[in-house]
Amino acid sequence: MPGHLIIVSSPSGGGKDAVIRGLMEKLPDAVKLMTTTTRPARPGEQNGVHYNFVTREQFETMIRDNKLVEHNVYADNFYGTEKQRLTDLLEKHKIVFSNIEVNGKKNFDKAGWKNLSIFLMPENETVLKQRIETRGGLTAEKIKQRLETAIHEVAEAQIYDYKIVNYQDKLDETVEKAAKIIGEHFDLDINR
Repeated sequence: MPGHLIIVSSPSGGGKDAVIRGLMEKLPDAVKLMTTTTRPARPGEQNGVHYNFVTREQFETMIRDNKLVEHNVYADNFYGTEKQRLTDLLEKHKIVFSNIEVNGKKNFDKAGWKNLSIFLMPENETVLKQRIETRGGLTAEKIKQRLETAIHEVAEAQIYDYKIVNYQDKLDETVEKAAKIIGEHFDLDINR
């Protein structure tokens, strides 16, 4: 029986990767789907571990060859989900997490990919701005762009199955809430 696709989204700096890591510790046979991107790696990121880093030309070829479930442009870089990678993971694992953003979620839905979706809400706009600013390596203009995008994403969160406020310094509580939702939705035993 194929696994379950779970989409966890948040605005930039909203904690989706940290929440997914926490959930993977609690859920047996869970894996994170790697996103393919044209953006350069940040310090400490490795190709094939954090993202599948490709050139713009390679990404455009994947689009042309219909090898992506969904793709978007965010902060002037392409991001996308490779069909074969997703299919393989769903065949091998009970839970597959994806950390795509709002447009990616819409594209999954349009393409008919069944999923459970959770949106991590910031507690307020001030905290959201601080999280974006502390990402590092961003110019004032990029911070402004990301904040505008984040505000738009929060407004679109109603398309998700669940919304959880991810309070500053309360990651464990957020993970617990998400784990409870997933456990009840799929009738799974969640490791504590």
